[in-house]
Amino acid sequence: MLLATTAAISLAGCTSTVQLDPAPYANDPGCADVTVRLPDELDGQPRRWTNAQATGAWGEPSAVLLTCGVEPPGPSVLPCQSVGGVDWLIDDTDAPNYSVTTFGRVPAVEVYLDNDVVSSADVLDSLSRIVSRLPADGATCLDRPSAGADAAAEG
Repeated sequence: MLLATTAAISLAGCTSTVQLDPAPYANDPGCADVTVRLPDELDGQPRRWTNAQATGAWGEPSAVLLTCGVEPPGPSVLPCQSVGGVDWLIDDTDAPNYSVTTFGRVPAVEVYLDNDVVSSADVLDSLSRIVSRLPADGATCLDRPSAGADAAAEG
């Protein structure tokens, strides 16, 4: 019996802690509010321990990494998608690995995800419910055609 208990403890300890750096505003109370609500699973990937404040990780190896407290982005030419009332800037430069960052939320949240392992739609749907608790600063995504039409009308 002792051998079985030792083996179970050893197996549970095999998952290593994910090494991340805290964001500049990780100590913002809004990040604490987000972090305590992070799900135990995202799109079938179990949550893992991280070594940095206001972070989260899911999957072995990590398929999703979350960091709260990043610098809120300014205006951007990146595609922007609204999910569950939260606007996300989407950087697909390294597809199928995506970087998505909240737009119009303070503090901002950045998520890296491997779209070969998880569905970006499912991940953002789950996380938007939690991130929507962060204060909105009034900035919202603009539809690109209307943004261009507005600029042309002003010029």
